Amino acid sequence: MTDTASHASQVDAVFARAPVIPVLTIERIEDAIPLARALSDNGLPVLEVTLRSACAVDAIALIARELADACVGAGTVLNARDLDAVAQAGARFAISPGATDSLYRAAAECPVPLIPGIATASELMRGLEHGWQRFKFFPAESSGGIGALKGFAGPFAQVRFCPTGGIDAMKAPAYLGLPNVACVGGSWMLPADALAARDWARIGGLARAAAALTR
Repeated sequence: MTDTASHASQVDAVFARAPVIPVLTIERIEDAIPLARALSDNGLPVLEVTLRSACAVDAIALIARELADACVGAGTVLNARDLDAVAQAGARFAISPGATDSLYRAAAECPVPLIPGIATASELMRGLEHGWQRFKFFPAESSGGIGALKGFAGPFAQVRFCPTGGIDAMKAPAYLGLPNVACVGGSWMLPADALAARDWARIGGLARAAAALTR
């Protein structure tokens, strides 16, 4: 079993750096640094690079090496192999959409803290059995949203969440107002047309607005 207090402390240090964690899918390795800089320099230094592209692990390694002020982690971590790869690349944290017992066991031996995804009370209880107290609530909007998180607060008072999935600039403040929500994840500051045009200035402006959201 993982060291519960130590793991929670590691994750809390990540969550505390910004109210929003941008969820990135980097398709072109040459975009990694300017995109990460546009976000980090404008108040969103915690970056979740999803393992949904061929260059994702290389992008994590590049950002970790080149941008000291950024806190880059990996998303869509599905198994022990993924976890090992992102740890070797220099990820500061890992996020999964769900969790299996084998992933929990691998994460207990890994220096990179895992933030496992949960959508139900039973999944949350399994995580607690493995020693976890910090979770991604995913997919947030379609899994009950604000109401579900309010419901979790009673029986699971020690747990803190990063809800992700269907959250945008309009919905984020209500989530951030919940006492058991530490931050939210989203990609609304990364419009597809801005990414295609490499409009880093526009993305930076949207990042500044997201960073100004209050918890």
